[in-house]
Order: sequence, then structure tokens, then C-alpha cells
Amino acid sequence: MSTKKSISPIRIVRCGLVAALYTVLCLVLAPISFGALQVRISEALCLLPVFGADYIIGVTLGCLLANMLGAAMGTTVALDIVFGTLATLLACIFTYLLRNVRTFGLTLLASVPPVLFNAIIIGLEISFFFTNGAITGPVILFNMVSVGIGEIISCCVLGVILVRLIERAPRLHAMFTEG
Repeated sequence: MSTKKSISPIRIVRCGLVAALYTVLCLVLAPISFGALQVRISEALCLLPVFGADYIIGVTLGCLLANMLGAAMGTTVALDIVFGTLATLLACIFTYLLRNVRTFGLTLLASVPPVLFNAIIIGLEISFFFTNGAITGPVILFNMVSVGIGEIISCCVLGVILVRLIERAPRLHAMFTEG
């Protein structure tokens, strides 16, 4: 008997819906979703791996699609396809690993990986590929902090609220729980 979970149609649809939602949120809110100073509201979905590993795939795929479409529309650059997607993948994996840790009943610690990975990876990307002038410690730190602030709003505030709402609503919780 195998202990591996089968890839059910429900799990595939759930991943697809999350990917689509992430992509649509980015594109509809493009003015604040792309650029050095951003609050990518869709990053709140990075906390969905709290409900299961499938969401790692859905959120990462959504980020990939949003960055590809953003690059095609000229709202972002091709580098974001690689670095932005990598940051989101790592963030979702570590969020999943912290899924059972609660502080005051909230997923506060699980909201930290998206902030850290995006602040570091995207902050460095902006510093090395889009900074005019010398790349100094203060420039790198500024870019990391500016990306981190947007991620704090998206993940530590909106993402934690999203998880709390899902956990408190039995029907929503049943829909989002792996199975």
C-alpha cells in the first residue's frame, strides 16, 4: 500500500484556482504589484501553505504566471520571472514548514518567510540590476527594507487575517484543507 497522496482532480483544481487568483490580483492591481516600491496583495496567498503543501505549487505557479504576464506587458522585467518565482517558492516551502506554529492563535511566524525571502532576493535583484550609480550597503539595505515593508503589509497583516478568517469559518476551512 502506498502512503503517497494521489493527485485528485480537486487538488489540481484548487492549485489552478489559487494560481489564477494570484495572477489576477497582480494584474488587476498592477500599479502596486510591480516595481521597487510595491504592496503585492496577492502575496497574502503565500500563507495558504498553512493549509497544505498543494498551495506551494498553486501560489508559485501564480507568481510565475503573474511575472511572465507582467514582463510581457512591460510592468516588470524578465528577471522577476526567475528571482520573484524563486523567492515565492522558498517562502511557501518555509511557510508550510511553520504551519503548525501559532503565536496568540495566529500564524505570525509562518508569515515571516515571505517577508525575508522577498526582501533579500528581490532587494538584491533591484540593487544589482536596477540601481543607477554605485551599489553600496545602504542602497542594498534600502531596497531590502522597501520590499520587506510591502511584504509585511501583504503577508504579516493581510495573509494572517486571511488564514484566521479561513480557520474560523468551518465551510471555508473545509474548502481549503487538503484532502
